[in-house]
Formats: sequence, structure tokens, C-alpha cells
Amino acid sequence: MKINVQSIHFDADRNLLDYIETKIAKLDHYFDQIIQGDIYLKVVPSETDENKQVEIKLALPGKDLFCSEIALSFEAATDLAMDCIKVQLHKHKERVKEHTSNHKQLLNPEDTL
Repeated sequence: MKINVQSIHFDADRNLLDYIETKIAKLDHYFDQIIQGDIYLKVVPSETDENKQVEIKLALPGKDLFCSEIALSFEAATDLAMDCIKVQLHKHKERVKEHTSNHKQLLNPEDTL
């Protein structure tokens, strides 16, 4: 999987980038067909202290998954977004599994030529 991390309107330090890349790389354990992961880091204007936004976009064959979370720090926002993406990956994996298993049930051995 190719991982792209972009910090918008600021320079992220190396520790933060390494933290995010190791977290995103672990997603291969959940679904091994991830093509690319794009992560966007933003500081959004907010009235509260929660102004760090992390957006994760994963490119899968035939579908893109997206999640955006805001928290006090980029690490906390990354953890929240990872939880969201894991749920989406699990649902996508179940749909793919059901789709392939339904085709096998619909075909009878007698129908094959």
C-alpha cells in the first residue's frame, strides 16, 4: 500500500508522520487489497481546543473509504479516524465476502457446462 501524508498550511514533524504511517500500515492486517492511503492533516478554526483534523482516504478496488475526525491532538484524531476506517473496512470486507459466496450458492453443479 502506498501512503501519502499531507500537512496543509503547516509543517508536521517527523515523529508525527512516523506515528501516522505506522498506524495506517497496520490496516493491511484488516484488508490486504488496499491500493493507496491519503492522509490530510489540518488545523481548523474552532472555538474550542479541538482544532486538529485528520482525514483518511483509502483507495480500494472499486471503492474509496473516507473518514474525518477532529480532536485535541493529531495523534488522538488519528486514533479516532483509524477506528472509523476499521469499521468501514470490516463492513466492506463482509460485503465482498457475501457477494462472492452468493455466486457460489446460485450456481448448481448441474447447470455448469
